[in-house]
Amino acid sequence: MNTPLNAEPKDVLQRYLNRNREALVWKLAGLSEYDVRRPLTPTGTNLLGLVKHLAAIEAGYLGSCFGRPLPDEPSWIAEMDEDSEPNLDMWATPDESTDDIVALYRRACTHADGTIAALDLDSVGAVPWWGPQAGPATLHRLLVHMIDETARHCGQADIVRELIDGAAGVRPGGSNLPSEDPDWWKAYRAKVQAAADLFPH
Repeated sequence: MNTPLNAEPKDVLQRYLNRNREALVWKLAGLSEYDVRRPLTPTGTNLLGLVKHLAAIEAGYLGSCFGRPLPDEPSWIAEMDEDSEPNLDMWATPDESTDDIVALYRRACTHADGTIAALDLDSVGAVPWWGPQAGPATLHRLLVHMIDETARHCGQADIVRELIDGAAGVRPGGSNLPSEDPDWWKAYRAKVQAAADLFPH
């Protein structure tokens, strides 16, 4: 990602956000409806749930927090509060397809981009679930928060996708991993395991 040295701060932040957004959606590419949904950790982490969660987060932090609710917002987003089902946004129901969730995510991102374009970085919004002790919720702060949220979940998606079919990397054509063959990776993993085995377990 080449960012000009004289780029505006808002443009820099949005470039990093967009890079993570694109990486997240790419992690679903080529997988079946089953594989994008199946939980790969004891806490149920799954690829489609990560995208669904981030759709709600985009709609909240870069939408409703600035008085710009996502048009035609799904009812489950509006119902998310302390009394709703825990992790309601972290998995896809049987009647929600991958296309549905990805389209919602893209729509939420486009709507968030409208907020970013319309406001200055020092514009102040309100995050009710943070409470009054959190201090001012400027666009700058919430944009950084959104980058942090998306990057964290992209990291989870990296691991989940690798567990599904071994696919790894940052983006198409640029994995950011050593270019080695499967035998090298097998030996490397064995070396890492051998180092771990020197310690009590």
